Amino acid sequence: MSSRRRVHVRASGVVQGVGFRFFVCRVARKLGLVGYVRNRPDGNVELEAEGEFSDVSALIDAVGKGPSGACVRKTTVQAQPVQGSESEFEIRW
Repeated sequence: MSSRRRVHVRASGVVQGVGFRFFVCRVARKLGLVGYVRNRPDGNVELEAEGEFSDVSALIDAVGKGPSGACVRKTTVQAQPVQGSESEFEIRW
């Protein structure tokens, strides 16, 4: 059984205009994860992250709290197939 996982996370609440994407990117890179984060037109933020199971779990916890100024009301997490093809975590515009 692999210790790697990939998830798609959507965060809703006050998550745009408060540095949320930069916060997520900083935490993900610190944890050694790959993937992306981006704003959605509906006001939510979405991300996909891949890495060691415990590191992805730590990112999910951080997303649920968000940076100061954010107010995360809800997060949804969906498992995704591990890709293994990315080399970094990035902010997508």
